[in-house]
Amino acid sequence: MIDNKSKYAHLIKTEAKRLGFLSCGISKAEFLEEEAPRLENWLEQNMHGEMRYMENHFDKRLDPTLLVEGSKSVVSLLLNYFPEETQIEDTFKISKYAFGTDYHFVIKDKLKSLLSHIQDEIGDVYGRAFVDSAPVLDKAWAAKSGLGWIGKHSNLLTQQVGSFYFIAELIIDLELEYDTPVTDHCGTCTACIDACPTEAITAPYVVDGSKCISYFTIELKDNIPTEFKGKFDDWMFGCDVCQDVCPWNRFSKSHSEPLFNPQPELLSMTKKDWEEVTEDTFKKVFKKSAVKRTKFSGLKRNIKFLED
Repeated sequence: MIDNKSKYAHLIKTEAKRLGFLSCGISKAEFLEEEAPRLENWLEQNMHGEMRYMENHFDKRLDPTLLVEGSKSVVSLLLNYFPEETQIEDTFKISKYAFGTDYHFVIKDKLKSLLSHIQDEIGDVYGRAFVDSAPVLDKAWAAKSGLGWIGKHSNLLTQQVGSFYFIAELIIDLELEYDTPVTDHCGTCTACIDACPTEAITAPYVVDGSKCISYFTIELKDNIPTEFKGKFDDWMFGCDVCQDVCPWNRFSKSHSEPLFNPQPELLSMTKKDWEEVTEDTFKKVFKKSAVKRTKFSGLKRNIKFLED
């Protein structure tokens, strides 16, 4: 006889698949013991740079029961964003995740639908949806839920589809059947470490966020330090180098989410187009995009840094 924990876990995973999620894994909502010293060390070494928000809610980051009262399970979900087409050669580059509609909106809607389905089918279940905007260690939970392992570039990796996907969670007060972690398959490979243009991967599994191109082009509000001149490899928003060179990403398949498709002109814009971009074009091309985070002025700053 199938117990309820197993039955409900199956129900959740089936609905997640129907909603378009790549995969779904479930783990027990409890204190992340292994992550605690790692996070503390990372913060002490100031590897978060100006991302001061990383210092907040230290306890909540490690314990979901402090974030969602009475929580019993963390449901981790992956949503593919690997595009069918990319930008033309020799242009200023944007990280693939930002081609289409801002993932926060797309995923939040799917998570709300999933939670509603759980409540309709199972009953009085309380929970909250998270898409990297709250103190939740997404990758640690996804790894704990068996969805992949954390690679040397600190991204979640799976043998079947690589790493070009978003991670999100539902934290709920329902006990479920839990999944187990998978083994690490990075082996002796150091492709990501060797290829990082700013040497931000300071050791296997350790990324100094304050040296990462994504940090400079998105998070940093001040001027980009001049010692990184000529090291950005034409990235003006985010950076995909460590993922592009990863052998596991040979298995990436293009997504099937229409909202992640870019504005047609985005992929064909040349360096000259970007240099001459107006605020109106910016608003049109990035109408609902995550690129709006850096604002028009931020994008212009990044382009200028690449030109000089």
